[in-house]
Amino acid sequence: MDSSRSAGTVEDVDAFWSADPQDLLRRLTTTAAGLSTPQAEQIRRTSGVNQLQTTRKSSCIGLLLSQFKGPVSIILLAAAVLSAFLGDTTDAIIIFIIILVSGLLGFWQEKGASDAMQDLLSIVTVKALVFRDGQPVSLPTEQLVPGDIIQLRAGDLIPADCYLLDANELYVNEATLTGETYPVDKLPGITPADTPIARRQNALFMGSHVVSGSGKAVVVHTGIQTELGHIANRISAAPPETGFERGVRHFGYMLMQITLVLVMLIFAVNVGLHKPALNAFMFSLAIAVGLTPQLLPAIISINLSKGAGRMARQQVIIKRLSAIENIGSMNILCSDKTGTLTEGNVKVDRIMAINGQVFPKAQLLAKINAQLQQGFRNPIDEAILSADATDVAGYPRLDEIPYDFIRKRLTILTELDGQYVMSTKGAVQQILSICVNADNGSGRLVPIADVQAQIDALYHQLSSQGFRTLGIATKIISGKPEIDKPDEAGMTFLGLITLFDPPKAGIQQTLNELSGLGIQLKMITGDNALVAASAAARMGIHTPEVLTGSMIRQLSPEALRHKVRHTSVFAEVEPNQKESLIRALQQAGFVVGYIGDGINDASALHAADVGISVDTAVDVAKESADIVLLQQNLNVLIDGVREGRRTFANTMKYIFMATSANFGNMFSMAGASLFLPFLPLLPTQILLTNLLTDLPQMVISSDNVEPDTIDKPTNWDLRFIRRFMLTFGLLSSVFDYISFFLLLYVFRTDEAHFQTGWFVESVLSASVIVLVVRTRRVFYRARPGKWLVLATVFIVGLVLVLPVTPVAQAFGFKPLPLHLYGVIPGIVGAYAISAEGLKYWFYKHERKALPG
Repeated sequence: MDSSRSAGTVEDVDAFWSADPQDLLRRLTTTAAGLSTPQAEQIRRTSGVNQLQTTRKSSCIGLLLSQFKGPVSIILLAAAVLSAFLGDTTDAIIIFIIILVSGLLGFWQEKGASDAMQDLLSIVTVKALVFRDGQPVSLPTEQLVPGDIIQLRAGDLIPADCYLLDANELYVNEATLTGETYPVDKLPGITPADTPIARRQNALFMGSHVVSGSGKAVVVHTGIQTELGHIANRISAAPPETGFERGVRHFGYMLMQITLVLVMLIFAVNVGLHKPALNAFMFSLAIAVGLTPQLLPAIISINLSKGAGRMARQQVIIKRLSAIENIGSMNILCSDKTGTLTEGNVKVDRIMAINGQVFPKAQLLAKINAQLQQGFRNPIDEAILSADATDVAGYPRLDEIPYDFIRKRLTILTELDGQYVMSTKGAVQQILSICVNADNGSGRLVPIADVQAQIDALYHQLSSQGFRTLGIATKIISGKPEIDKPDEAGMTFLGLITLFDPPKAGIQQTLNELSGLGIQLKMITGDNALVAASAAARMGIHTPEVLTGSMIRQLSPEALRHKVRHTSVFAEVEPNQKESLIRALQQAGFVVGYIGDGINDASALHAADVGISVDTAVDVAKESADIVLLQQNLNVLIDGVREGRRTFANTMKYIFMATSANFGNMFSMAGASLFLPFLPLLPTQILLTNLLTDLPQMVISSDNVEPDTIDKPTNWDLRFIRRFMLTFGLLSSVFDYISFFLLLYVFRTDEAHFQTGWFVESVLSASVIVLVVRTRRVFYRARPGKWLVLATVFIVGLVLVLPVTPVAQAFGFKPLPLHLYGVIPGIVGAYAISAEGLKYWFYKHERKALPG
């Protein structure tokens, strides 16, 4: 190999679809046998990693700096610099230290969350079959380099831009690039350089996937050099916003509006009262910081990553963190039947002639068909192969017409008794449509029209008994041992293949658990209506009506939205109709999850609010999913739902704690600044208060959650949050003003003692209220998490001793008289008791109480 190869060499193969294959291999310095491992490593050093985003993981420095990019932090840093220039060095240093500590805490937690997520995502990787050192090996697609030779089969993602070297009925879905919904036939050859992308039959592009057939190709462009990479550079390819992300964004807008109004008002009033402008400005900013839950991004990241870790232990891998909230909000789960609701261990019942008797000839040809096909090996083929002990390995595979979702059949050409024999199996109606005769089971051929009614009756009888039924047909050809789709005509119908897939053990209990969690299951299957209804009845799914694919085509969008609400079983559904059903359910107001593992599930997985696949799924399904189950078991998913709701509940606890306590304290300070001759708290004291009250809440992800909290779907409700904030914030202010009255008029404290006393009372009350608002029960009946208790005790102890430490002077604190240490706990205790009473009243009068 040319050791001087560089990334520039790849540019020499632009318009590669117009190149001669041998010339292209030479320019890529590879061969049809592929690269050696040392060659691939050398090329990767210049071509880079095969990813659209080469820096998935933020650097440590970038993550650290991101902790300070918020507008409030930037303004505070600027104000600290200004204070230093004006000679107030102590305050400037304190502000810097507090912001730095807050940023380091967020960095430490987010770094751990990021590392944990990378470890989890490494469990679920998409791989490609690559020829390295002359041998086929399965490698992560990120390791591919230009010059690699890859083998493709149905269900594979196209991992890079490739030149097709060999193909057998290869059909590829290129909707990602071209918008064309129907699969494109791919053929080796040379295409003119000016051919538009949708007509480059010999080129395969990253982001598309194999629908049927097989092929071999050479990788030409990887990563950002691909067509998809060029598009990604031109547009923002951010994934759709989830309900959780939308809720966080709206919550941020709400806080921004409140903060702006409050800050502008406080600054204007303080300046109007002839207080120093810089102090008034710093005080206003500090109040803004106090009102804003600065650690919310870190808290969300921590909660979600901890939740993802717990879900991983339940065999549920989260590919996108925000999907955790969506799985908790999910109230509709759409699922295929095979493997999810059933054992997935399909068994052949009989392979019979049209007279209902076992037919050895049909058995042999069905087994040859299943053995020799080179497309996607599925459970049906495995079942046919294991149905009897007949050895068919010696029969030659002469040609194949792979299965596709339009024809719904698969044809193999083999040599049998000196003749070229076609065997075709597939959906019964699609097999009947290409037959002119039928074998009556004794070798005598009869016109298909004469036995059509007999076949239909047998088919309906078997379907109503719950058997999935396929047809098998044959034909002898003369001439070359080659076949194409037009040869699928004039065939002889041999009989029916009946298959049975029993429901999973305990599936009725599982579905009852889903129903108890507020999740309605809807079965979407390609099986006919009779099979689907029979299977649903055995699983305890009671459905007065089965909606079929043909019925769906006849419904208007409005009628479909109405139908999907009340229909639990959808049968004879075509691949493109799955996405339509998902969209209709979403438009009807549901949060929809979809679980699928097949090639035809990709668009539905992408459209669903929660796309769920399994680790054994085809690549395109795993790549489209938000969540991957390591076991194909709904019980695993149920555990994931509970964990998602637990994570959301703990996130909402922080929202409730931070907004109610912070709003109350900041409202109190804003009001107090109007009648006090001094600031109720100095800006640095406000920042310290905010930091100390946030610290216990950083361990909220480990808090216990009551069982009834996870019994129903969760969702954001900004109106509820606003009412909660105002209700409990005003109660906090009432006790703040009681503290002001006692400190000013009963104990007649000076400025420093007033600020110290209220700082202690404020942090203590915020710490105690955590234990109250974290649950809808009486606080002593809901056991908090160990780490939350320890963190709260630590902060309470720290605040009580802080005024007598050397650090106190830097913040402007003074030691408190002993009698205040008796009064302040009394105020805090009265506040906690009042909050308990208010909580009882609040939840009693709320129609909808979110988990807290």
